[in-house]
Amino acid sequence: MSDSPSPEPAALPPPAPPPPPPLMTSDDERMMALAIYILYLIPFGVTHIVGLVLAYVARDTAPDWLKSHYTFQIRTFWIGLLYFSAAAVLCVLLIGFVLLPVVVIWFIVRCALGLARLLRREPYPTPASWTF
Repeated sequence: MSDSPSPEPAALPPPAPPPPPPLMTSDDERMMALAIYILYLIPFGVTHIVGLVLAYVARDTAPDWLKSHYTFQIRTFWIGLLYFSAAAVLCVLLIGFVLLPVVVIWFIVRCALGLARLLRREPYPTPASWTF
């Protein structure tokens, strides 16, 4: 055996720092989607616009199951606006007065179905649908 000193073991690299905590937890993100449904159900147009902006902002960083809700909420706003505008124009022919309540009911039912799925922590199955 040789009397030379044995090589020193290689120094271990320092442990990696822990990842930063997520900005929003799953429950926080779910609360955002819940808040948007509530904003949509409040009968003032400004709350609908606030809900739309929040849905656009939250959609990019959300988990997949919540992305379906945000997509559903965004489409609900734009399709509802289209239906409401068409019904308003048709008020000239008097048929719009019948269609306006139908559009409001469609909007409420759509929000209620989305809200029910959100509370069960389920993705919305058909977020791109024009109906329910």
